[in-house]
Amino acid sequence: MSLPEIDGERLLSALAQLGRIGGLDGGGVCRPALTDEDKAGRDWVVGRMREIGMQVTVDGIGNVVGVYAGREDLPPVMTGSHIDTVRTGGLYDGNYGVLAGLEAVRVLREAGIRTRRPLAVAFFTNEEGARFAPDMMGSLVFQGDLSLDAALATRGIDGTTVAENLERIGYRGHAPVGAARVGSFVELHIEQGPVLDLESVTIGAVEGVQGISWTEFTLSGTSNHAGTTPMRFRHDAGLVAARISCFAREMAREMGGDQVATVGALNLFPNLVNVIPSRVVFTVDLRNTVGAMLEDAEQRLWAFADEASAAEGVTLSRRSLARFDPVKFDPALIGLVEATARELGYSVRRLPSGAGHDAQILARMCPAAMIFVPSVAGLSHNVREHTEPADLVAGARVLLRVLMQLADRQPDQ
Repeated sequence: MSLPEIDGERLLSALAQLGRIGGLDGGGVCRPALTDEDKAGRDWVVGRMREIGMQVTVDGIGNVVGVYAGREDLPPVMTGSHIDTVRTGGLYDGNYGVLAGLEAVRVLREAGIRTRRPLAVAFFTNEEGARFAPDMMGSLVFQGDLSLDAALATRGIDGTTVAENLERIGYRGHAPVGAARVGSFVELHIEQGPVLDLESVTIGAVEGVQGISWTEFTLSGTSNHAGTTPMRFRHDAGLVAARISCFAREMAREMGGDQVATVGALNLFPNLVNVIPSRVVFTVDLRNTVGAMLEDAEQRLWAFADEASAAEGVTLSRRSLARFDPVKFDPALIGLVEATARELGYSVRRLPSGAGHDAQILARMCPAAMIFVPSVAGLSHNVREHTEPADLVAGARVLLRVLMQLADRQPDQ
């Protein structure tokens, strides 16, 4: 019997259609979590799930799971990702994994194939963390590492809560959280980095996800006239923020390896050209594949921030927005991805993920792995994010074969 095949044109069309919801002039997508655009995207994806006969549930944090029944009542093989984006997002980040999962189910249904285990396709709430911290919020609640009450009470950058927005868009569901049955989880995603593209490799078998530390700093100094206040009498919160920002960059360069540091959000008050800033709120994102090195970077950054603040007579407070240790994926699943790619004739290499993903959270509850396809020039979180159509289809083909193999395994395998 010939095996079913991904309909590449249908997959690419679906990506384009979803990309028009929250689409930006000139390309890209703006569909932050729990906005009206996110609601429209959710409605569209749920409609596609129901079209192909999936049973759809929505839990208390708004995670959506569509299930295609198997021949036996066993924990499902799950795939999926997210459909929320940053404000300058592209067509593929998250969306690709969800729509490729639905395309895999669709071709199985069209071929009349029921696997032993059910197949589930999920999209998780607020994976990006761009509006509400932490990122991977939905999968954290789904897995049980973040309480539903704490997540619902989270206030976003606009001052509104997760609960308010879930109610407003109609996605505060009733399915329980923290007790899901999942047999295994495989997430298909664009790399969001340059390695596969630079090396002309089609498939990445992802070995794990680097650790992430997000810290928000608040500096409080004294506002004063920019022309009449001698430098020696200043308590300039803006200066301290600049020093910390430069230190983070130089520290990452000095540590080398996989250490990275980014100041991604910065707000000065009163933010006037002729007034010394009295208050600055900004973030530092630290990442490393080695847990001990990430901890070392945190301690060095925090110590310097204390020192720089004291030297300028500025008070400092900080809070953690997100903290995840490095995660290693299941060796057997990594090997399955690698072997499947080779069987299909694709070049493949193992590599870590530099970005955070829902798969790293699901790895705490079941065997998990990821499949990467190239990002042209390594661009992501950017309206020019692009992956070649042939690579998008290749990744979906690998995903389909991996899901079929996992879903037809014996219950004790």
